[in-house]
Amino acid sequence: MLKLIKEVYQNYFEIASAISAGLIIIFAYALDQIFFLQACAMCILTRYAFGLVLLTSLIGHFFKNNLSYLVTMLSAFAGIFVTSKQIYIQNLSVNELSQLSGCGMPFHTMVDYFGVIEGIRKTLGGGPSCAEDGMRFILNFAEWGLIFFIIYFFLNLRKLFKH
Repeated sequence: MLKLIKEVYQNYFEIASAISAGLIIIFAYALDQIFFLQACAMCILTRYAFGLVLLTSLIGHFFKNNLSYLVTMLSAFAGIFVTSKQIYIQNLSVNELSQLSGCGMPFHTMVDYFGVIEGIRKTLGGGPSCAEDGMRFILNFAEWGLIFFIIYFFLNLRKLFKH
């Protein structure tokens, strides 16, 4: 098993990263559909961060150089930032939560009304809907996302310095 992991890491790392990020997006969407969950604005933003990792990993597959690892690390860092912010919001007290006003609308609605940059800014401001845990399997989606983004970040960092 270790030999297989080493083989994938050395020869198929970018494709494996892209596939895993894609599967996470599909899994999150499937959970929404199967359990009738409504993803909050930060959850949608997290999916976009996984999409960035997917896209930059695919590009990195074709252009295996330091820049591709760096761009994928930046994508993973964006995901670390979003998921960390959501975990922080999920751990606020009720009084602190009531003072937030960012996640009042679905993400796509905020982008339609305020534009991309302002929609992202408002989403990152957080709100009560972003504090809901939703479904849990040991950890919630934001916590699992943080773990995956940290793994993407450090594996690309390792590739960057070994390349």
